[in-house]
Amino acid sequence: MREIAIVGGGPSGALCGERLARAGFEVTLFDEHLAWEKPCGGGLTYKAIEKYPFLLESPHPKKIVRKCELIAGGGLRVRLELDRPIVIYSRTVLNGLLLERAVEAGCRLVRSRVTRVDTSRDRVELTANGDAHAADFAVLAAGARNQLLPETTRLGAADLEQTIGYFVPAEEDTLKIKFLHQFEGYLWSFPRHDHISVGICGKMGQNPTRKLKRHLDDFLADEQIDASGGRFYSHVLPSPRVETLRRRRVAGKNWALVGDAAAWVDPLTGEGLYYALRSGDLLAQSLAARRPDEYPARVRQEFSADLELAVRVARRFFRGKFLGGAVATRMVQFLQRSETFRELVRDVVSGSQDYRSLKRRLWAQLGITLIEIIASLLNPPTPSSMSHRTETLR
Repeated sequence: MREIAIVGGGPSGALCGERLARAGFEVTLFDEHLAWEKPCGGGLTYKAIEKYPFLLESPHPKKIVRKCELIAGGGLRVRLELDRPIVIYSRTVLNGLLLERAVEAGCRLVRSRVTRVDTSRDRVELTANGDAHAADFAVLAAGARNQLLPETTRLGAADLEQTIGYFVPAEEDTLKIKFLHQFEGYLWSFPRHDHISVGICGKMGQNPTRKLKRHLDDFLADEQIDASGGRFYSHVLPSPRVETLRRRRVAGKNWALVGDAAAWVDPLTGEGLYYALRSGDLLAQSLAARRPDEYPARVRQEFSADLELAVRVARRFFRGKFLGGAVATRMVQFLQRSETFRELVRDVVSGSQDYRSLKRRLWAQLGITLIEIIASLLNPPTPSSMSHRTETLR
């Protein structure tokens, strides 16, 4: 196995191509756009930066964010200072950075659209812009809705979510996320280098586009964001069910899925870039070790089992109630009154807290969290501290 064909030049395909080229493989990467502006926030959490420090160290334009504001459905909000910053790129810049590294490593880029992938023979056959190509192994990195998936099922509406939003020419330093009552999704405002990405995501089939647009317009008005000069976008992203994560094939004898094509996205935070990068890297490691069959097990051990649990956590968070109120509302109230709970949520936002140990940590800290909440209720802030409280816990 020497020749590798990668279909898709986003983060998962580009990083996979770089690692394989450095390992001595002959890599050809096909993408009809190459670096382009994908509709999403573009945030890279601490766990992504920890694995791939060049994302923080590169001279490419980016925004380093240390402030996050969480907003409940009724407008109650709290501001968190992030001890582990989130790095936000525009996707044009991020994809360009990763493709540059792939080319430097020896990967060949072909700006062409692949319309057919045949994995039925020992050698994979591809058709791109009418031309035939062949490879020993194919990496499918063409997104959640690509039509090229060999020997596996396409993602249906129950495993997808719709996003709409605007790229707005404005300056901002705070990342904002708003949750709505009985709504599986959220609104966001992500500050980037020279604009902000504002949008909403919601499960397909549950919310028509006009309803998403109404929620988005209300959010823009509440946050005093003028989108009149912005560029509208719409896109479909994976939001898989537990059974999809557990049973769907992501690899065969001469092919594998990475990133959004494999439906690896955090259903609670919406984070997808880390899983795109990591899956591309893990596949490259498996191929370099001459054990492509180990790829699904490597992914499951590192993060896909955690994502299965995250699906259950997300549904309870978006739809459930706690102490008679919406979970998001109670979370914001707890954040206003407990430093211990703030530390936990900071770790979830930064990506340093996995879901497998989250329940155990919640129970272990419940006592001190309740004590801090009760103490806060019994000892309301004095007038001299109100200005500080308004600034940090708005």
